[in-house]
Amino acid sequence: MATAHPRRSGAQVLIDQLRIHGTETIFGVPGESYLAALDALYAQRNSIRYVICRQEGGASYMAEAYGKLTGKPGICFVTRGPGATNAAVGMHTGFQDSTPMILLVGQVARETTDREAFQEIDYRRMYGEMAKWVTQIEDARRIPELISQAFHTALNGRPGPVVVVLPEDMLTDEVEVADAGPYRIARGAPSAADMATLRELLAASKQPLLILGGGGWSAEACADMKAFAEANHLPVTTAFRNQDLIDNRHANFVGDLGLGVNPPLGKRIKESDLIIAVGPRLGEATTGGYTMFDLPVPSQKMVHVHASAEELGRVYQASLPINSGMAQFAASARAMKPVDASAWKDKVAVARADYLKNIEPVPQPGSADLAAIVGWLNKRLPDDVIVTNGAGNYAGFVHRFFQYRGFRTQLAPTNGSMGYGVPSAVAAKIAAPGRMVVSFSGDGCFLMNGQEFSTAVQHGANIVFIVVDNGMYGTIRMHQERDYPTRVHGTELKNPDFAAYARAFNGHGETVEKTADFAAAFERCVAIGKPSIIHIKTDAEAITSRITLTKLREQSLARQKH
Repeated sequence: MATAHPRRSGAQVLIDQLRIHGTETIFGVPGESYLAALDALYAQRNSIRYVICRQEGGASYMAEAYGKLTGKPGICFVTRGPGATNAAVGMHTGFQDSTPMILLVGQVARETTDREAFQEIDYRRMYGEMAKWVTQIEDARRIPELISQAFHTALNGRPGPVVVVLPEDMLTDEVEVADAGPYRIARGAPSAADMATLRELLAASKQPLLILGGGGWSAEACADMKAFAEANHLPVTTAFRNQDLIDNRHANFVGDLGLGVNPPLGKRIKESDLIIAVGPRLGEATTGGYTMFDLPVPSQKMVHVHASAEELGRVYQASLPINSGMAQFAASARAMKPVDASAWKDKVAVARADYLKNIEPVPQPGSADLAAIVGWLNKRLPDDVIVTNGAGNYAGFVHRFFQYRGFRTQLAPTNGSMGYGVPSAVAAKIAAPGRMVVSFSGDGCFLMNGQEFSTAVQHGANIVFIVVDNGMYGTIRMHQERDYPTRVHGTELKNPDFAAYARAFNGHGETVEKTADFAAAFERCVAIGKPSIIHIKTDAEAITSRITLTKLREQSLARQKH
C-alpha cells in the first residue's frame, strides 16, 4: 500500500526541504517571482531566519560568506532577471573560492518560457560557467529530489555554488510527495600507497614546504595538519586569502602566498625540492601568475591533494596527485610516522624570522598610517575575531600586518571581488553573534555594497566597519602607474563623509585623520553597541605597503627610457 503524504504547494515542499537539510538562515531580496516561497517561509519564520538585504549582490555575498564560515551551503533567494544578474557576483566568488552555496532564483511561469517574457533569462546558459550545476524545477513533485541533489552537489568533491530555478507557477502547484532525508557528505581518502609514497618523497627531500588552501576544511582538519607539520618540522604557508587555516603565530608558519608575497618566501618556494599542496587549486594569485612552478611539470617534486579529481593535473602535473577530502587527508597525515627532518628543521626558524620581520609595521606616508593601525589591531583584537575584507590595495596591509589566529577568522574573496567586505561581515555576525567582527573596505570597495550597512542595522549586527579612503581605485591606479605612468584617468574618486553615512543609517560614525586617534575611535565603536564606521583618510602616496606612489611612478618611467 502506497504511503499517503500531505498535500502541499510546491513552495511549501521547497521550504520543508531546506529545513530538512539544516537551513537556519536565508539571505535574499524579495521578488514577485517567488512570493509563494516567501509565504511558505512565513510559516517557518521561527525556524528559518530570512535576512532582508538591500541588493542581490550583497545577498549573494552574504550567502557565500556564510557558506565559507560554516561549511554548510549558504542559501540565497533572488528574483528573476535583474535580481539574478545582480547575484552573479556572489556566484563567481563562490565558484573560484570553492564555497558551498545554493542560489534559488524565481522564474517566469512555465507557459511563457522562451518568449522573452518579462525579466526572463535562461539560467542554464547564464550561470553555466560559474556554477557546479544549474537546474530548473518544472515539476513540483521533483522538488525533494532536486533540492537534495543541490545540497549534495554543493558540498561533495570541490565545494561550490549551485543554482536552482523556480518557475513561479510551479511554486503554487499542489502535490503529494515524500520528503528527502538530510544530506550526507561523501569524501575520498588517501590510500595506504598514497601515504607511503608521500612519506618516501618527504624523507628524500632537503627543502620541503607545506601549502594549505582551498575549501572543505574543518577545525579538526586544521589541527591535524598543524600536528603533521610539527611532527615533521615543516614550514607552513597558505594560499591566497587562506591565512586562517593555521594560527599565524605558530612557529611553523612562514607567511602566505598571494599578491604582494614576501620576497624571501617567494624565493623559498622556487628553491624548494618538495611542495606538499593540500587543498588549493594552485591558481594565478597563489602561484604569482603561474611563475613559482614550471608549467605543466614543476621543477619541484609536488604532492597535490584535492577533493576533486578534476583539479588534479588540471594546471600542474604533480609527482603524487591525491584525491581526498581535507579531513581525511589531514587525519592520515597526522597518523603518518614522522620522517627524519634533520636536513631542513633548522631552516624553519630562519623562514619564520623572515616572516616576523615582514609583519613589523613599516612607516607609511601621511598622517594616518594604515600599517601602524593594523599593527595595533593585531594586538587588540580577540583570538576569535572574524576579519573581513573585499579587494583593493588596502587589503594588502591587512594580510601583511594582521595575524589570523585560527580557522575561520578570515573572510576574503580569493577571486579578488570588490564589495565583499561589508556583506560578508554582516553574514559573519549573523552566523556568529557572539564573536567580534571587523570589516575592512577601501573607499571604492565600500561604495559597491555599502548599503548593506543598513542590513546590519536592521538585523542588529554590531560590526566595526573600517573604510580606508585614499580617494581612488588604488589597485587600478597602481597598475596604471606601472604601465602608463603619469596618465591618470578613470581612477579618481570623489567620496562622501563615511562617518555621516553611518549616522544617516542610525549607526555610529568616526573620522580618523591621524594614527594616534584610531585606538580611541575604535574603542568608542566597540562600546556603543551598534554598527559603526571608522572613516580613515589615508595618503594616496601609500599605494602599497612596500612602495610609494611616487617611487612606483619613477620606476615605471625609468623602465620606459630603457
